[in-house]
Amino acid sequence: ARSYDDSEAKIAKALARRRSEYVLATKTGAADAADLTSELEASLRELQTDHIDLYQLHSVSDLQRWQRVTAPGGALQAAKKAQQQGKVLHLGISIHRDLDTMRAAIACGEFESIMLAYNPLDPENVREEIMPLAHRAAMSVIIMKPLSGGALSARVGEEKTADPLAVDCLRLILSHPEVSVVIPGIESPPEIEANVTAADRPMQEAEKESLLRRIAALGKSFRYGQVCLQCGYCLPCPNEVPIPKIMRAIMMAREYPENLRPMGRALYDSLVVKADACEECETCLPKCPASLRIPQRLREALALFAGGA
Repeated sequence: ARSYDDSEAKIAKALARRRSEYVLATKTGAADAADLTSELEASLRELQTDHIDLYQLHSVSDLQRWQRVTAPGGALQAAKKAQQQGKVLHLGISIHRDLDTMRAAIACGEFESIMLAYNPLDPENVREEIMPLAHRAAMSVIIMKPLSGGALSARVGEEKTADPLAVDCLRLILSHPEVSVVIPGIESPPEIEANVTAADRPMQEAEKESLLRRIAALGKSFRYGQVCLQCGYCLPCPNEVPIPKIMRAIMMAREYPENLRPMGRALYDSLVVKADACEECETCLPKCPASLRIPQRLREALALFAGGA
């Protein structure tokens, strides 16, 4: 991406003389046509190529920005012109968290791929609706943040060896048929070799609980304070309390960037059954891989969202 420091120039050193062997993708944060044209020319120059295989509008993660990039004179208009000129072969978009923007991007029919964040710690709510929706629209689904920014690693210190936990996280993601490609960060040749094996071994259902227990056993302080693994093993609740969704609402309201924290309140308010339906029967406790004190956290939700809808 243009915003990733000198990443394009570094990649060009490896690809410039072997261009035909690669599918080359980059992203632009431009919102209007003039800025996109300027950024595209800079990317072509830095990458030492005359075309980009997949050019993506970067982090269009709210409806206000979506309306700006798709309006007349917006970035999409310039991207389509570049596509007609042969400078761009395919158009894509990357979106974080905002499901309404994801739905709009899929429905508009202008993009061939959508890049979404999804991992066992923070699936960003894309698994149940958005990934299948994109798949039905014949869009490629590219998964970013598959290792939650490196948090899903059992490596110690500066060790650069292959990490079986990271590989298994990739296997879990690739077990979803809608996923076209996963883009984990890579620091060493052994990681590349190990990660490639994940594509040939999609995770079986019987293996998933073990993976989640291994993640819980890391005992790390994760980026957004995640404690619930969103596995759903605590369900069904006798009182139909949607425990994982409430846990996610707490995490979003407390730990997301300030401008996104209202999404936690919105999620909680949308629930038909809320935390006050918990009678602390504790049938959920032995089923939780992370050994969470679920009734206690539901009480926290009541306090956090007091006065909501």
